Amino acid sequence: MDNTTHTIRIGTRNSRLAMIQTEMVADSLRAAAPGTQVLLEARLTTGDKILNKPLQEFGGKGVFVSEFEEGILEGRLDLAVHSAKDMPMELAEGLSIVGVPRREDPRDVLVTASGRPVPETGEIVIGTSSPRRKLQIELLGTELWPGGSVRCENLRGNVQTRLGKLESSMYHGIILAAAGLKRLGLLEDPRYNFQFLECESFIPAGGQGILAVEGRADSRAAGILSGISHRETWLCLNLERQVLKLLDAGCHEPIGVYSRLEGGLLEVFGISGRNGRVYKIHLKGQPEEAGELARRAAEGLGGA
Repeated sequence: MDNTTHTIRIGTRNSRLAMIQTEMVADSLRAAAPGTQVLLEARLTTGDKILNKPLQEFGGKGVFVSEFEEGILEGRLDLAVHSAKDMPMELAEGLSIVGVPRREDPRDVLVTASGRPVPETGEIVIGTSSPRRKLQIELLGTELWPGGSVRCENLRGNVQTRLGKLESSMYHGIILAAAGLKRLGLLEDPRYNFQFLECESFIPAGGQGILAVEGRADSRAAGILSGISHRETWLCLNLERQVLKLLDAGCHEPIGVYSRLEGGLLEVFGISGRNGRVYKIHLKGQPEEAGELARRAAEGLGGA
């Protein structure tokens, strides 16, 4: 196959993290198909422009994805790289997830400012716009701060923007994804303290830590990606997205779902806040039972 003149155009959000993540995918494509020219096309999405409202108030997760889908369908782009947790359940007709690199650390991280300890009593303000994180930090708050009470305030923007708001004393702490902090090289920054929240007790968003590459399944770029994707990660992403689809869950509901292969078994952890109740599940099964595990997980999380 002659790759010398072939070009793959990848759409990405223009934040520093999104560019780093997309360049990782681009490097994999270049290594797998020597001679292929891979170009990045960055743009500011609607979700990046509106930072003073929660996503559920103006379109949900699709505000980060739809503009790239239009570019692929119109032939201006070949692929788009997304954080899998930001993808809606339904993709544009004709498009699908065509590549999945190995999952990065899926945990959430409680970030506080160095030299400014969280008060042991009184109201503790945590910055997050995620209903899932809000539900869990309020549940965990009595353990972390026995003498205090947690109040969550909306926080959006890229990682650097959020950290800047923490430094300006708008919050006692904020919650960020470990994957983004690692990819940005921020975990050694002495201005912050990082407390990792383990997946078994603080359950991540479906797809957290995973990059999902969207495109046309029959494209040449998709064929290259299929050969270099991480199968275990793809299995877990499909399961987690299936649970969310069965629950008909959007960004307005507090739902977390996380899966992993451990000792040859597929484990699923989940939490949801529905109908005035908090549901939790922990299931195990064989990898070939992923579909049945997804069904049981959704049922255990308050699904019909």
